[in-house]
Amino acid sequence: MTALFTKVLVANRGEIALRVMRTCDRLGIATVAVATELDAEAPHARAAGEVVRVPSYLDADAVVAAALSSGAQAVHPGYGFLSENAAFAQAVTDAGLAWVGPPVAAMEAMARKDAARAIAVDAGVPVVPEGAAGGFPVLVKAAAGGGGKGMRIVRSQEGYAEAVASARREALSAFGDDTLLVERYVEHGRHIEVQVMADTHGTVLHLFERDCSTQRRHQKVLEEAPAPTISDDVRRLVTSSAVALATAVGYTGAGTVEFLLDADTGEAFFLEMNTRLQVEHPVTELAVRVQGQPLDLVELQLRVAAGEPLPFGQDDVTVHGHAIEARVYAEDSFAGFLPQAGRASEVRWPATSGTVRVDHALESGQVVSTAYDPMLGKVIAHGPDRESARQALVQALDDTAILGLTTNAGFLRTLLATDEFRDAAIDTAWLDRHELPAPDPGPARQLAAWAVFRAEQEPSGPFRSDGFRVASAAAPVVVELDEPVTLGVPPGRDPLAVVRHDRVEVVQHGQRFVFGRPDFMVQHTAVAGDGALLSPMPGTVLDVRVAEGDSVEEGQVLGVVEAMKMELSLKAPFAGTVTTVAAEAGRQVALGDTLFVVTEAGASDAAS
Repeated sequence: MTALFTKVLVANRGEIALRVMRTCDRLGIATVAVATELDAEAPHARAAGEVVRVPSYLDADAVVAAALSSGAQAVHPGYGFLSENAAFAQAVTDAGLAWVGPPVAAMEAMARKDAARAIAVDAGVPVVPEGAAGGFPVLVKAAAGGGGKGMRIVRSQEGYAEAVASARREALSAFGDDTLLVERYVEHGRHIEVQVMADTHGTVLHLFERDCSTQRRHQKVLEEAPAPTISDDVRRLVTSSAVALATAVGYTGAGTVEFLLDADTGEAFFLEMNTRLQVEHPVTELAVRVQGQPLDLVELQLRVAAGEPLPFGQDDVTVHGHAIEARVYAEDSFAGFLPQAGRASEVRWPATSGTVRVDHALESGQVVSTAYDPMLGKVIAHGPDRESARQALVQALDDTAILGLTTNAGFLRTLLATDEFRDAAIDTAWLDRHELPAPDPGPARQLAAWAVFRAEQEPSGPFRSDGFRVASAAAPVVVELDEPVTLGVPPGRDPLAVVRHDRVEVVQHGQRFVFGRPDFMVQHTAVAGDGALLSPMPGTVLDVRVAEGDSVEEGQVLGVVEAMKMELSLKAPFAGTVTTVAAEAGRQVALGDTLFVVTEAGASDAAS
């Protein structure tokens, strides 16, 4: 057997860096982290054997120099950042280092959706019909990237020009290339992807498929393996097509071939290939066995990069139960999925077990900024069947608590509990068509009142101001609100409360509620009642399209705010005159900053 590496540099941050390091540690491989100044004390920087400061995770020269100076033999790119950058992979190999990824030629062939589409056609893989000639709706998407960035659904000619312009800006910002593709939009689609693994000795295998249909704005929210709704014929089609495509481009290592299944016709079409490890790879690791043993895709990546052949064949790969993954984001899911930022005052993740796995890099006291992707971690559950996995994940999210900033944990819990997800009836556009109700804050309000009451009664106890308390007392507490309310805590279901001088934060069933004194729920809105447009998220002003004194129509775009590669247009709430422009292109803004003020037409006359 080929000798494995003795030292690997992990060219990433957050939970994926920690996940790669865990496998390296198990294999006896020393690790080197790279970290920016902002991440100097981040968990991944502390976990590595050594850390090298870099100005940016996107600075390829600095990362290669860090690998060389540290004596690393190989570079694992994780996902995101430079993981699918062919020039970076080439720089790594030119420096005499091993690249834990596919060959540069394969990366270049699959990097552009238009080129990948042509290769798929030649390999006999079915593709989505192209062009807008067949009418609307169509999907406009960036040719040079993925992840939902630079992607827009267009339903009529009237919105086509604005969608193309916006998609071009987002694609250029995210990928440095504003080339777009226009394809037929599948109204009721399911997103199926196949995990492939190939070595340098000619073996290309599939590790079955995942379903990533639960998405919002083309960003995955829940992923599962195996796909719950496809037929045996479709499974054979997508897995064989994935192997054929990987073979055609000389692929090695771990990769994912993505397909769109038209739920109305049963047709399956190739979408793209991701030439890296995927965020959702844990569901494959939990739901697939090789020769009866659990998978470690990172270990396989390292062994393939070291020149070892895959130690198993296709017949050795079997499905073992079901796994579902939930991505925990710093976002306000009940207010347009807007990115959030702040300090996580208290963090509690569910305990790991044979049923639940948690991949994360967020801990109490950590600052979450808009400088990086909003994903904070992943909670994954496995069971003998889909329903048991779903119930285990609901339980795990109930045990997840993040205080100090808004996350989507409560949204995930609500989504998993819907009949539609339970019945595997959610397609890729379901969340764009349906608005989930926010959890009822009533019990959380009661808990907040309880926390305030106890803080006032016990100024030096565990409920004192700025104290943290896991409310697990066996005896119920009676608090006088509008009427007597009895609060009891079921075993194992611990609500959390943090009491401060001006507010109480409560997490109940994974959803965070903030209450002030006296008891009220703090909310924010993008448009104030006086015509002021507030920043709906912390981020950067990307574009300002009006000046003070301009007349605007209702719905007219006044400016664009961007955070974490997501754009949001601020539109005039009514026809009138722009009386204030506080937004400036390129300026950082905080959540709730006033950016524009519009005075309604005729308002000044009425006032006089």
